[in-house]
Amino acid sequence: MKVRLPMRDTPPPPFDLDAFLPYLLNQAAEASSHAFATIYRREYGMTRTQWRVMANLGKFGAMSATEICRISHLEKTMVSRAVSQLERDGHLSRAPSPDDKRREVLSLTTEGRAVFAELGARGMAFQAELAQMLGAARMAELEAALRVLIAQNRAPEGED
Repeated sequence: MKVRLPMRDTPPPPFDLDAFLPYLLNQAAEASSHAFATIYRREYGMTRTQWRVMANLGKFGAMSATEICRISHLEKTMVSRAVSQLERDGHLSRAPSPDDKRREVLSLTTEGRAVFAELGARGMAFQAELAQMLGAARMAELEAALRVLIAQNRAPEGED
């Protein structure tokens, strides 16, 4: 049985990209990420992907490239290139996994941990500037709202 929808006398409202929350979130993320990127690019010549790989290793400790891809929502080829460059720069090392010889475990070197600590401190100062610009209450509300969105809209394992 085919269901007939009622005719509209007015056209549907146009899609307003500037009012679409995913678009606004992306624009805010890109703008704030770009502003912080100038720091790690200028100080260490890193790309955004290299910083994200380093940040995940700094936060979570040794892990595989596949785990970094999953956690940070990055493509495998981007992570692979970033890992290679970070290794050449002396910021990370690779070792065979004790559980699976096909897998490599990545970890920050002593130099990499020092760079992560420096950039982490710079990141906290950058965040403090954002908090000052927004105000403490708005910053807390924004953080809480973003955490709800992340928790409620997390993609199931294996999906993009």
